[in-house]
Amino acid sequence: MKAFLGMGLLGSNFVRAMIQKGEQVQVWNRTAAKATALEAYGAKAFAEAAEAVKGATSIHLALKDDDTVDEVLAAASKGFSPGAIIIDHTTTSSAGAAARTVAWKAKGYTYLHAPVFMGPQNALESSGNMLVSGDQAVISKVEPELSKMTGKVVNLGTEEGRAAKIKLIGNHFLLTLTAGLSDTLALAKAQGINAAEVSAFFDSWNPGATMPARLKRITEGNFTQPSWELSMARKDAGLMIAAAEQGGTDLFMVPAIAAVMDNWIAKGHGSDDWSVIAKDSLS
Repeated sequence: MKAFLGMGLLGSNFVRAMIQKGEQVQVWNRTAAKATALEAYGAKAFAEAAEAVKGATSIHLALKDDDTVDEVLAAASKGFSPGAIIIDHTTTSSAGAAARTVAWKAKGYTYLHAPVFMGPQNALESSGNMLVSGDQAVISKVEPELSKMTGKVVNLGTEEGRAAKIKLIGNHFLLTLTAGLSDTLALAKAQGINAAEVSAFFDSWNPGATMPARLKRITEGNFTQPSWELSMARKDAGLMIAAAEQGGTDLFMVPAIAAVMDNWIAKGHGSDDWSVIAKDSLS
């Protein structure tokens, strides 16, 4: 029998998928109504986390942050069965994940951080990516269970907390991608181009296809043979800012990028490839 603590969009759909696969699942959520709603699908809801975990061999979490995980686990631990395995899908800090691994091991329990690149629909369909790292014996033991929850379990090696680091990197990319799209649509709006036209244009020109080559250029430090000179990219950034202002729209990403460009141009890199602005990010 399993327990699941945290019935947000992700947790609730994980539970529904588990039940569809024939699992018995006991659930808890701080807002009780979100837990009791799962009883319609066959889950058993509890008002207290310690009651929800009683008898569970594995305890899954999908909560808000480090502090919430620590608080909920402390409360739930009063009901832990001997040898219970804690599997935490919360996006947390790497330091927090590593510290919990050590702390719960000292108390006689296994803790594994397993964050995901999965939306609610992925959780329901058991598709997407789940990340793990740390003790390989632990991972081997729980991988069959995790594989039922996701399309792919990505094992990142023996470093405790590495899965949390990679998860944060992935989420960072998603944040900047969305912010970039927001700026793009704002510029389009300022020039009288609607979102449907932008979408149709990207159907014929896929900028995502350029990412592998761009990443390779950056990681190789290949900036002296430009495909787009920094000075020219900066000129275009100025055109974007001016066009947005003329259309009564403010951009929030491009002005920040332009400031970084100005710094690199001032250091003598105007004729380098514009990706030189990423040089200081390299290890």
